[in-house]
Parts: sequence; structure tokens; C-alpha cells
Amino acid sequence: MTQTKAHVIIIGAGFTGCALAYDLARRGLAVTVVDRGEIASGTSGRTHGLLHSGARYCVNDQESAIECIHENIILRKIAHQCIEYNGGFFVALNEQDLAYQARFEIGAQQCGIEIDAIHPQKARQLEPNLNPAVLAVYHVPDGVFDPLRLALAFAASARFFGAEFLPYHEMENFLTNGQGTVTGIKLWNRLTNAHSELKADLVVNATGAWAGMILKKIGASVVVTPTPGIMVAYNRRLINRVINRLNEPGDGDILIPQRRMVVIGTTSYEAEEVDYIPVEKEQAIQMDRDAISLVPGVATCNRRGVYMSARPLIGKGEAGRSLARTFKCFDHRETDGIEGLVTITGGKATTCRLMAEKTADLVCQKLGLTATCETACEPLRSYREYYRPSGVNR
Repeated sequence: MTQTKAHVIIIGAGFTGCALAYDLARRGLAVTVVDRGEIASGTSGRTHGLLHSGARYCVNDQESAIECIHENIILRKIAHQCIEYNGGFFVALNEQDLAYQARFEIGAQQCGIEIDAIHPQKARQLEPNLNPAVLAVYHVPDGVFDPLRLALAFAASARFFGAEFLPYHEMENFLTNGQGTVTGIKLWNRLTNAHSELKADLVVNATGAWAGMILKKIGASVVVTPTPGIMVAYNRRLINRVINRLNEPGDGDILIPQRRMVVIGTTSYEAEEVDYIPVEKEQAIQMDRDAISLVPGVATCNRRGVYMSARPLIGKGEAGRSLARTFKCFDHRETDGIEGLVTITGGKATTCRLMAEKTADLVCQKLGLTATCETACEPLRSYREYYRPSGVNR
């Protein structure tokens, strides 16, 4: 059949790739998503599931904080099937935490994040397992999402509008016309061992922490620092709200209820090899200590698992905690002289819809299309629909 729509290939089926597929397909483009694994088989499937209010970043990274609270509100409307509307606490445990209060209050106000100071005794009534030594508590509009359901809800919505997903298809290389323009990709079907070529009008690299590795295949680059973090899950749900440390972002300062567990996160360090990042025993022990400082009852729990994910942080030459959590869309015509190729990376799971919107805007601009974003209002399809054999069913 002759392809009459502009065709875009998206490499990567994490949060951003699935959200982008939905946005572009809804704008009327033909979309194919490829991934060497399944949906959310990389970083997106290993997140702790925090729906950020932005309060964590409101002092030192206000651009990210504003993005988070804006998208927090939108996701609560369109992805309610994936989210626990439980809120969160920021708690002070010592004098250093108390000294952060004034900056926290000012930052939250500047970023439009609603926070409420509540008495520690009241907080303990709401969360009986909270450390009894808390000195100050703020309520924030945090939430918790189910990572796989969120990715699948975007993917199901993308399929509803005609997008095609090719899991277990690894991108081997780019196709070019010999004049500096990307025209598609070479694929390896990891299930059948077949090799094929897929043509497109434009290719988007949405591989997150792997973005730089993908671009090396064509001599392009992005300034991204893969920054892994260790998380530990425990076998009891000791809290119903997210518990954050009232201080500048650091290791082990977020304890999150997730299903019938709690999860502590995270450490932060840089890695050269993104495909294999060992889980260091010492970091897991550190997470145990940090979790117990927030909720002492963790000491009576058993570990359910220790795992990690690699954040794709924009920038180089700074410590991971100093790098902004915002995102950036790269047009490789401008950065590397390569037409037909765009990279989106950085950001948070909370901001994946916004990342997709801005990337889709650039894609449409490059393809000479005027379609606008329509993903901020209508609820996503059920995540279950992704696996329905009928696929497109509009």
C-alpha cells in the first residue's frame, strides 16, 4: 500500500517514546516505534514511580519544578487509571533541614506549587510510622504511578490512532541518502533473527540514557550524562504518602508507597557502560539507613529487591545532583549537520507528555505540518488495550 502520511520512526518505547507516538499519531502522522525489548524495558520500567509535584526541585532547579507541577496536574486528569492520589510530606529531621524551610517555602511559591505546613503531631496521626522525631512537615501534591501501566496507556492510545509498535526489534544502524540525510533505519528482529530496513521521513531517537550510544552510529552526539541510581523495595507498605526529606536533593531522601511495598531512592553516580550497571552492596546498605531515618519501621522489613535505573541528565562536567532535571530536544541538522534526525532526552517520567509535545512540535515543523498538540485534555485509553489483537480500532 502506498504511504500517504508522513512517516516517523521512534527509537525507544519508554515513557517518552510511547507518549510521542501518541502525540504524533493523534496529529495524523504514520508512526512506527521500535525497541530492542518490550514496552518500558529500560529506565522507564525501573523507576520508583513518583509523580513529582516539583517541590523537590523548587529551590535549585525551578525550570524542572514548574514542568513537574504543570504535568502533574495534567497526568492526574488524563492518566487517572495509573495514579494513586495520595500526596506527600516533606519532613525535617534536624537543624539543617529546618534551615532549608524558608528557601523551600519561597521556591514553592515561585513555582506555583501548593504546600501546606502541618503540625508534626498531625502528620504522625496521618502516617503513624513516620519518624517520631520529625521537627517540621509540609504537605505537597506528590503522587505515585504504576510505571508499566503509564507507558502502556500511552502506547494503547498511540495504537488507537494508528501507531505501530515493533518490540524486540533492535536498531542496528541508520539509513542515509549519502548526502547527510537520514532516511530510515536498519533493524534486527531479535525473535526471528531476521534483518530488515525501514524507511521514514524522519527518525526520532528517544532512547534516554542510551541516546549517545545510538548517535555514535552516525557520528552525531548529545551532551547527556547517564546517571544511575540504586533503589530498594521492602515487603511492607508502611506509609500511604510519599515521604521526602526537607532539604536539597540528595541520596536516599524519598520513600514511596508502591502497591504493597515501600521503595527508597536513590543514589546518584555517573556510568560509562549503560547496558550493565552493577548494584553495589554499599549503596543498598546506605538506602536501608536512609529509609529507616524517615520511617524507622523499615528496620523490621525484608527487602523485596534492589534495582537501579540510569537517568539521562542534560549536561557534562558537573556532579549528577547539580545537573538540571529538565529535558532538551536536539535537531541534528543544527548540531551535527544531519537532516532527518531528532533526539529527545533528559526530563522525568512526570514530564513525558510535555517532552512528547515539544518534540512533536519540532517534528511537524521540520516536515512542514501545522497540526497542533491535543494530548493534554482527553483521558488515555486503558493500558489493557495495548495487547488487544485488533490494534487500531477507531
